[in-house]
Amino acid sequence: MTDPAAVKDALKSQAIETPSWAYGNSGTRFKVFAQQGVPRDPYEKLDDAAKVHEFTGVAPTVALHIPWDRVQDYAALAGHAEKRGVRLGAINSNTFQDDDYRLGSICHPDAAVRRKAVDHLLECVDIMDATGSRDLKLWFADGTNYPGQDDIRARQDRLAEGLAEVYARLGDGQRMLLEYKFFEPAFYTTDVPDWGTAYAHCLKLGPQAQVVVDTGHHAPGTNIEFIVATLLREGKLGGFDFNSRFYADDDLMVGAADPFQLFRIMYEVERGGGLTSEVAFMLDQCHNIEAKIPAIIRSVMNVQEATAKALLVDRPALAAAQAAGDVLGANAVLMDAYNTDVRPLLREVREEMGLDPEPLAAYARSGWGEKIVAERVGGEQAGWGA
Repeated sequence: MTDPAAVKDALKSQAIETPSWAYGNSGTRFKVFAQQGVPRDPYEKLDDAAKVHEFTGVAPTVALHIPWDRVQDYAALAGHAEKRGVRLGAINSNTFQDDDYRLGSICHPDAAVRRKAVDHLLECVDIMDATGSRDLKLWFADGTNYPGQDDIRARQDRLAEGLAEVYARLGDGQRMLLEYKFFEPAFYTTDVPDWGTAYAHCLKLGPQAQVVVDTGHHAPGTNIEFIVATLLREGKLGGFDFNSRFYADDDLMVGAADPFQLFRIMYEVERGGGLTSEVAFMLDQCHNIEAKIPAIIRSVMNVQEATAKALLVDRPALAAAQAAGDVLGANAVLMDAYNTDVRPLLREVREEMGLDPEPLAAYARSGWGEKIVAERVGGEQAGWGA
């Protein structure tokens, strides 16, 4: 797409969902460092998320994580979000922090534990009904650490059975998004270790089940853009969890480790029609040492920059070079787009949207960071512990 007006329109219509848990105290498996001004409840998380949207213009929804974001009245929480100019997005389940899940949740050999896990997932669908959320996002820590610990095939049967029950509960317009991760916390087998396993289960379930690609959930050297292209081709790419990794599931700011990879992914998204489809672009990062809100703003901006570069790829020129077998010429077309400084373009886009062209600087001037430090005293800070 080389028409400047069309590129700008695509960037203005982009929507990136931010995660509620990233506004609280979070971090590595080693230590969670508490920060001043951190939200004490889901309402204050939404207040912070609204600031990200206010200064970026492209973060209109906020994902919830249950039970971290459990409240008495979800309709009231949705109303609070609307008043702040955002909406509630995906509902993320949690079947990995209860002692009962030591040997798994939905794949556990004990039927009582499986029942508990499935009931939690059904509760999450109830919450979707109350909040108007479209997506139920599932990630399972289930797996084994030792050969012979459990029956690999039986665990897949249990997984299929549990997913089918939850899938049957979905309403019209609701989706089940199944995430995968190749290892951790299980080290011998993981029950949903790769996109193929997730795809196979989603294909069997039906059209309302789709795959989530977490960019940090792959072995080093994995060609993530190939996975994205394939899932888009099959109509089974439900969304992303964007973050960055150097070694394992680092959950760093998006684009921090390999911005070129993020560009390659976004090119395949644009090439496959993902920018104008139902693909959900969600962040999933855990801020350990950096300030919460500015880090999320930075990630949103990094996704915007990668998207802008992907939109600038001269696809007719690329197709011509590919058809001619011009290896260097084809690569040069992609590299020309990647090496383009799109920051002036994005500043123009923001100005045309009535926003400050520099979101991070605008946030710093707003005084919101100082305000929440002064006001959010007492109570218990939100966080998931480690």
